[in-house]
Order: sequence, then structure tokens, then C-alpha cells
Amino acid sequence: MAQTPFSHARPLSLLAIGLISLTAQAEGESFVQRRANAVVSLMSFTVVPDITASNLNIGGGTSEQSALTITQLGGGATMSEGFPIYLEGTLGYSRYDPQFVFSDGADTRTIPTKWNSLTATGGIGWDFSLHKDKWGGNLVLRPIGNFTLGTLASDLRLGALFIQHKTGKNLDFLDGGRLNVYGLGGSLMLDYELFSVPQDIDVELRYSYQHLQSFSGTSPSVTGQAEAENLGLYLRRRAPMWDWTLLDRPLRYVLEGARTEYLGEQRGLLGFNSLNSLGLGLELDSSKYKVFVTRTRLVARYMFSSNTSGYSVGLAMSF
Repeated sequence: MAQTPFSHARPLSLLAIGLISLTAQAEGESFVQRRANAVVSLMSFTVVPDITASNLNIGGGTSEQSALTITQLGGGATMSEGFPIYLEGTLGYSRYDPQFVFSDGADTRTIPTKWNSLTATGGIGWDFSLHKDKWGGNLVLRPIGNFTLGTLASDLRLGALFIQHKTGKNLDFLDGGRLNVYGLGGSLMLDYELFSVPQDIDVELRYSYQHLQSFSGTSPSVTGQAEAENLGLYLRRRAPMWDWTLLDRPLRYVLEGARTEYLGEQRGLLGFNSLNSLGLGLELDSSKYKVFVTRTRLVARYMFSSNTSGYSVGLAMSF
């Protein structure tokens, strides 16, 4: 299964890592180091499959609040009942535009930067069947080992000469710097699936943890590390819409709900501790024909939490 959701959310309280003030003598590198740790923490939102945060666009609407975009594309599936190995993969992208305020005690200048990150996460697991009910549903316990590779590039473009002139320091990470990251961790999922003519039901409860750490190839002025940890609940029901058919198969409606509770370092980082999603959509079944995609779902979602609300449109495909 693969899915490409898009969503927009606007928290009322934004990132705690917005404007940064650097003085002429001033520990410029230490401030950048703190931002490097913070931006690795932002990368942590792209390394775990998550419907609620699959695409977030956060902006304050003023020039003094930095914009953040997080996008995620991924999916996972058990290969077969006879050999129940589980494979998943996720690609994540984030863009954060912090503003650095440099001052020599007399003059002050705001320098915009652009930080773009890309992550690729893979997972290998195994399904242990716990119970099969009389309706054909199957409850499995699924431990998963996860690994991540990621990179973040910083683009200063304007202001590099100003920074060097006023501070006498070459902040190489701000001007064309790079932060390479690897991550190791795992997940534990409890998954119930029921596939039947009247309806399909899928319930997933998942705990995930990864440690992210910078490695060789990173700009010498910074290193970074962060923890990605959350607990997610996902529910979905699919059922035929009366006697409607399309492509000689029943046209189905989709109801879904999800909640992600952020733990550890992720908690409160984006202005909220958890994120909820409610979805309604349609599913087209093309399994009668010899095509690669067997089912296609289009789902509209409403996202909400403390100080946060938004919307999304998701496209998912089964193979």
C-alpha cells in the first residue's frame, strides 16, 4: 500500500525555534549548533509513517514567524500469509525558513536562511498471529526494525559577507552547509485486519522510536541528534455504497480516524502534544482487470488538536 496525503495545519502557538539573535562576539556557532539539534528534531517527524503529520504546512502569517513544511510519502505491507515478513518504506521532506538576527551593538540585520531536509526510512518486520475470529479477522503482533538516512542542506544566499564582516566568523553551516543523519530504532504494532464482502476493517496501534545522529560529511561547525518517539492509533472501515458499482466492482465508502501522541523530545515541539484526524472518502476497486493497482482511495481529512486545526486530501493505492 502507498499513500500520498496533503494537509495544512496552523497552530496558534508556533515553533519555539523561530528567531535567533547573534551578537558580534557571540557564540554564533553555539547558536547554530542549537538550531542544528532543533532541525534534526524536525526531521524526526518524517521518519515514522504517520497519517496525521504526513504533510504539515505551518506558517504564522507574518514576516517574523518562520514557515515550516513537512511532507511524507510511504507505505507498508505483509508479503504473504505463508511467509509473513512485513516491509515498509517512507520518504520524508521538510523545509524550515528560520531568520537569524545579527547585531554588533549598533546595527541590526535580519538574515533569512532556507533549511531543506530529505529522509528515507525502511522497516523490516514479522507478523506473529495472535488470534483469528469467526468472521475471518486476524490479530497480529508485528515487531519492526527501522533505519533512516537523511540529509539537511542550509542555503544562506544573502548575507554571508555581512555575517563574516560583522562577526569575523565563517559560519559554514549557514552558508551552503550540510548535515547528514542516520537513524536506528524500531516499532511494535498491534494490527487487526478483517477483509470480507460486507466490510473491511483495519485497526493499528503502533509505538515507534528512533535515535537520529549526524555522521561524516556534516559541516565541521555543527553536529546534531534527536529522538523520534510517538504512539499512534489508526482505524479504517470500508464498505459498499448500496448497490453502486464501478469497473464491475462495488464502489466503497471509507471512514477513518487517527491519533498520534508525541512523546519525549517531539512532545510540544510543533506547538501541540498530539494530533487527530477524521477522514471520509471513496474507494475504487480495479482488481477485476489486469492492472498493477488493485484499489485506489481518495480521502478528505479534518485534522485538529490543541491550538491546531487543518485539512487534508489523501490519495492511497493498494497493489
